[in-house]
Amino acid sequence: MSYGIPSAEPSADIPVCPRHPDRPSYVRCQRCGRPACPECQRTAAVGFQCVDCVNEQKRTTPTYRSPYGGALAVGRPLVTFALIGLCALVYVLQWIIPGDVIFQNFAFANVFAATEPWRMLTAAFLHSQGFLLHIVLNMYTLWIFGQALEPLLGRIRFLAVYLLSAVGGSVGYLLLTPDYPVSGVVGASGAIFGLFGAMLVVQRHRGGDTKQLWVLIAINGAIGFFIPSIAWQAHLGGLITGGLAAAAIAYAPKGKNQALLQAGGMALVAGLLAVITWFRITAG
Repeated sequence: MSYGIPSAEPSADIPVCPRHPDRPSYVRCQRCGRPACPECQRTAAVGFQCVDCVNEQKRTTPTYRSPYGGALAVGRPLVTFALIGLCALVYVLQWIIPGDVIFQNFAFANVFAATEPWRMLTAAFLHSQGFLLHIVLNMYTLWIFGQALEPLLGRIRFLAVYLLSAVGGSVGYLLLTPDYPVSGVVGASGAIFGLFGAMLVVQRHRGGDTKQLWVLIAINGAIGFFIPSIAWQAHLGGLITGGLAAAAIAYAPKGKNQALLQAGGMALVAGLLAVITWFRITAG
């Protein structure tokens, strides 16, 4: 005859987890006061809450939106951090990988517009290895403007403006450069000027003062005309593109279709860049 050890059943005096009645629990939810086993406990600001209360709180907590309809980007500007980190990583790889492979395959030049159009975007994540301030100044400016614009626009909208501006900078260089130079163009400057344009539009829309911003744009824009290695064409293209993309976000009527109208407006900006590129390529 074999003797088994019967499983212990909680008595009526022992508190048990409502979701798992076979599990005694002496830890109670700080919100509803019911017992919660370790599997059902969720860390709260003080003590623990049960999983049911946490789920209920998520359902009843309103979703806060930025002034332009995006999910409110609270805390650190994560997209700005990610863009800076990606540029820094690519810059390190430019030094590590021999043979200038990254520059040769991802820098933008007008001759690649028809065959390798992705370079219009990838070039914005490369920087000059011979001039350290190139990446330092660009990343510092991205950090300053990213902290201001990302919470206002929302993370997805901010990222869209930045990427469109990066492409717009390359399109500006393609359109305004009279010949087809083989030398590659790199740098986040076009995207940075796009943030200048976006901030200008947002400030005007919100009724803020734009004088200092105009001065900043004028000074940085003028530098491109006096230093031959700086592509002022990319700065202008990025500035206009960023302003148009931000206008599509800021001036979209509020309501349930606001996000759709904003997406449509930015799609029109992307389409305009594609048309300009096609026109420049076919015109020779």
